[in-house]
Amino acid sequence: MKTTMSTSTNPIVKNTVYSILFAISFGHLLNDLMQAVIPSIYPLLKDNFRLSFAQVGLITLVFQLSASILQPFVGHYTDRKPSPQSLAVGMGFTLLGLLSLSLAPSFALILCSVALVGIGSSVFHPEASRVAQLASGGKKGLAQSIFQVGGNAGSAIGPLLAALIVIPHGQDYIRWFCLFAILGMCILSVVGRWYQRHMPVKVVGGKQVKETVGAVALSRSKIVTSILILLVLIFSKYFYMASMTSYFTFYLMEKFHVSVQESQIYLFAFLAAVAIGTILGGPLGDRYGRKLIIWISILGAAPFTLLLPHVGLFLTVVLAMIIGVIISSAFSAILVYATDLVPGKVGTIAGLFFGFAFGMGGIGSALLGWLADHTSISYVFQVCAYLPLIGIVTGFLPNIKGK
Repeated sequence: MKTTMSTSTNPIVKNTVYSILFAISFGHLLNDLMQAVIPSIYPLLKDNFRLSFAQVGLITLVFQLSASILQPFVGHYTDRKPSPQSLAVGMGFTLLGLLSLSLAPSFALILCSVALVGIGSSVFHPEASRVAQLASGGKKGLAQSIFQVGGNAGSAIGPLLAALIVIPHGQDYIRWFCLFAILGMCILSVVGRWYQRHMPVKVVGGKQVKETVGAVALSRSKIVTSILILLVLIFSKYFYMASMTSYFTFYLMEKFHVSVQESQIYLFAFLAAVAIGTILGGPLGDRYGRKLIIWISILGAAPFTLLLPHVGLFLTVVLAMIIGVIISSAFSAILVYATDLVPGKVGTIAGLFFGFAFGMGGIGSALLGWLADHTSISYVFQVCAYLPLIGIVTGFLPNIKGK
């Protein structure tokens, strides 16, 4: 029996579609904004339900597990069966979670609510990363950076809005964040329709199958080893980032006796630098090679992290901003490098790396908090200063050029 193969009428994207990239980035902003509300209202929930710190930790655990562990499985499923509607479905889970959280009368229902929000994130990220690559027109690093910076912005805006809307008025006002979920569902439905029209497929023997790009010429063991090295680099980056995002304000207050307000301004300066680095990392990787950017992003931050615990306030803030720009440029390069290693598995790879990053951020924050309780915040920063040296393992990555 003769098998025929012909290209389908579905158009493959040749040029960078910035409207879709900015739309999916805005969806990422809304997703991470709503996620950021949960830890921001911990003091409110603790008082309302007389929770212990262990129970607050359990809320974090349930939320992080549902937001991280499920992502690789969702990504693997959507690699086999692409699902454009899953973008809006993910926002639907988040909508249900926030509405449930605003009405939750018990600790058990709080856990169920945050799990729904985490599931929404797990459904959103893998397929959204695939859309970003599809709309990239070949500029995959740039596309991933645009997508990623939306999440960074949402993570920064969420706590601010929670402080303005929920904390002064109470748990019921969480429901107002459902409007963001509805807006996200509307935008992502439009993106999903574009994705449906532009999914690259071929018609083989009358059946539609996904079209994949050629794999890199590496053995299976070399690819697996490279993925493990990239995960080690993610561990290094997100453990260090956990020390900055969770404890930088406490470090400044303890060592330099600045006020809470001043420390928040300095933290904002660091987060602004992170946003700049996120934007730069992707296109620089496209231009100069992703392995080089990974080298610079992880190992290149080491001189500045090692110096930071030993300088005055002004240089501490300057070094923090330099570190923010350098180290935040890594994720886009790492993720695109990994998808070049395993073509056709964007969902699985994105789910694995986003999930691992979320998990490492949560675990890092908890472990560093425990270490700070038993030593000091200054000691934590002295220890974390050595984490970027792990970037030396980048030398074991193969030199590849993604297609």
